[in-house]
Amino acid sequence: MVLLRRVIGDALRARRQGQHRTLREVSTAANVSLGYLSEIERGQKEASSELLAAICDALGARLSELLSEVSSTLSLAEGMEGVLVPVDESKATDGDVSVSVRRESPLKATLHATRKPQRDVVYAA
Repeated sequence: MVLLRRVIGDALRARRQGQHRTLREVSTAANVSLGYLSEIERGQKEASSELLAAICDALGARLSELLSEVSSTLSLAEGMEGVLVPVDESKATDGDVSVSVRRESPLKATLHATRKPQRDVVYAA
């Protein structure tokens, strides 16, 4: 399911990283704790409109620009088949390889593959 706070967080993080700025720089400029800004960017916390305005100001962006971008992303996600299906994580195993896919945001998924460690073969003489 598309969560508004995740789309907002993704948009804020993309703007910050596009400016090559650190969380610390933006959190100081917006007068918000670094940890809280990090949680907002990861979609774990919902920011108030006042806080979003302060973060946008620190990024040199208008709140309306951010919300327009978020609206466009949500509109795109709503039109894509399977995006709104609430799948958090899926796993598959094939012999020695295990693969998991975790959907972190509407347009972002993490693929993690692990391979069973190979055991040393001991040959008897």
